[in-house]
Amino acid sequence: MTRVLLKLSGEQLGGSDGGFDVERASWIAEEIKKTKQIAKEKGEKVEIAIIVGGGNFLRGGNLVENDTRIERDTADNAGMLATIMNAILLRDVFDSLGVPVWVFSKLAVSRVVEEMTHWRAKQKLADGKVVIIGGGTGNPWVTTDSGAVNLALELDCDLVLKATKVDGVYDSDPTKNPDARKIDHLSYEDAINAQGIRIMDKAALGAAGDAKLPIIVFELLKPGNIIAAIDGAVGTRIA
Repeated sequence: MTRVLLKLSGEQLGGSDGGFDVERASWIAEEIKKTKQIAKEKGEKVEIAIIVGGGNFLRGGNLVENDTRIERDTADNAGMLATIMNAILLRDVFDSLGVPVWVFSKLAVSRVVEEMTHWRAKQKLADGKVVIIGGGTGNPWVTTDSGAVNLALELDCDLVLKATKVDGVYDSDPTKNPDARKIDHLSYEDAINAQGIRIMDKAALGAAGDAKLPIIVFELLKPGNIIAAIDGAVGTRIA
């Protein structure tokens, strides 16, 4: 059995004008459904937890940068609420496609979604449900990257899958430099010290390194890439 934590940014769930893109979310749900089916056909079991960002609705950091009248705590709380919006919308999409799903929040909003405990979440994963978590860490001043690593450790995940727009980590921005070179493997130390490469924040990489939790950075919007990332066949592995 392999248990993975998939980190989805809000931008990956949003349309060209922001908001929530139901078609994009449906495509992701179908890919996850296929991933679990392929594993089953191979006689294996894959348990998938998803932590979602909220940048398609609101980025708390941008509020603080653009207007000093907004306090950081307030901005971060607003950003966490945006992630809960994505989580419950994603739940309905998964449910409509027949993918067993359960949603938790790290931020207490009990009339909307159940507050997460690690025991309940692991129980739902073991029952075969895809578990979606909103609310970040439930605390301000913590990035979504750190939230993803912390959650993966809390749920005893074997692997973190960081979904991106490109097929791994490059030595420079491949959208700007046609000669950018893809890096297949990185140590935690090299990932932390890499100059000019934005992978995850240093606190998240440090926590993953301390726990020896592998991270796969991979391209999300390519058919079959989720199962391929779990198998180590695509992306960049940080370990």
